[in-house]
Amino acid sequence: MKLSELSHVLSEQGFSNRIEGSPDLVVRSANTLEDAQEGEISFLANPKYKNKLTDTRASAVIVSPDETIPDGLTVLRCSNPYGAITATIILVHGYRKHPQWGIDARSCIADSAEIGENANIGPYVTISERTVIGNNATIYPGCFIGDHVTIGDDVILYPNVVIYDKSSIGNRVALHAGTVVGQDGLGYASVDGKWLKIPQIGRVVIDDDVEMGANCALDRATMGETYIGKGTKFSDLVVIGHGTKLGERCMLVAQVGIAGSVDVGNNVTLAGQVGVAGHISIGDDVLVSAKSAVWSSIEKGAHYLGFPATNAYQYRRQAALVQHLPDLRKRLRQLEAEVERLSQRLDESS
Repeated sequence: MKLSELSHVLSEQGFSNRIEGSPDLVVRSANTLEDAQEGEISFLANPKYKNKLTDTRASAVIVSPDETIPDGLTVLRCSNPYGAITATIILVHGYRKHPQWGIDARSCIADSAEIGENANIGPYVTISERTVIGNNATIYPGCFIGDHVTIGDDVILYPNVVIYDKSSIGNRVALHAGTVVGQDGLGYASVDGKWLKIPQIGRVVIDDDVEMGANCALDRATMGETYIGKGTKFSDLVVIGHGTKLGERCMLVAQVGIAGSVDVGNNVTLAGQVGVAGHISIGDDVLVSAKSAVWSSIEKGAHYLGFPATNAYQYRRQAALVQHLPDLRKRLRQLEAEVERLSQRLDESS
């Protein structure tokens, strides 16, 4: 489409914008500033990539209203470049196109299972007894769905997803390859010096509009539910312990691990490799920075980081102080030597 057409559609979607340069440029694709070629559109949302504006081969770039640009570069100025490029990608590329199998003859579906309309079920999928699957489901090859599972409408299960018995999946949920829902949690009691396995009789409930990356694992609750709230998003390799409850619209980045019986509020962001100890709570709107270890509860709206995780303001003060420890140590030794000299002088004068 022409840049002028793109500008018009973005305006209709709430992205107020203006063109500087040629409105007749044809946009056929979106790409990064570094890799874009003629006919492609890119964006600048992070100032640290500003130097790439000079060398980009993109035909047009989406930038903020006050961004300084090189001469001759056609830009689309918008107050939210990241949102605008997202909308552009959807317009130009659309979402992933799934293979169409109908219900493949090589799938294994129990007679008691209920399959909704427009099912798209690939080869070697197993759907077990008394499972209910909603309309417009897309289930890739190799998936296993256990007994008494309920799955909502417009769900996408990518290859080799495993859903254990009695799990519940909401509408418009996407689970990427290798993710496992509802396996046993780490539940053992020490009896006479041996570990006695505790039956995990709970289940996992995933609410609407959740997306999880590849190879995530969600333990079923020992009793009750492990719960993932509406609109929450996972990256890859996220582990959720049994009985933990996540609120709505949370964001968990790769390699986050949450132990059992944790209560997490709404709009919580846990950055990469954050670890959370069991039986604590995290309030709404909390941000925990990467590689932090959360050992105690966190109040609403806080920003924590470090090992163990500490209020960000306090942690930065501590980190700044640590950088000066060598000088402080040197000064301490000088003061100790001075005190020793003064003590000797006092002894000699007495």
